[in-house]
Amino acid sequence: MAYFNRHDRDQGEFNPNVPVRVKLPRGREVIGIITQRVGAGRMMVSCMDGKTRNCRVPGRLRRDLWLREGDAIIVEPWEFDGDEKGDILYKYSKAEVEKLKKDGLLKTQENEF
Repeated sequence: MAYFNRHDRDQGEFNPNVPVRVKLPRGREVIGIITQRVGAGRMMVSCMDGKTRNCRVPGRLRRDLWLREGDAIIVEPWEFDGDEKGDILYKYSKAEVEKLKKDGLLKTQENEF
């Protein structure tokens, strides 16, 4: 049985010759950029709908999803208090961020990548 380190995989470097499939937000989900880490699995996220939300990482993703400021993510606003709070569902890789910028789905004002 072979064991693989998670760092052995491609870390999402952008190669224009390889097509990239990008997960797009569905339903109420929006794209956002992490602006500040608050602590306890929570962070402030500037969403593309113009709102800033206090978002949390759900328990099922807590160990698998490592986030830092400037990362592009998908946020699902809460049913109640949805303008202020939400859950983080997905983190975009560098290649996916480049594809989103190229397609015009991610504002280019964020120059972290």
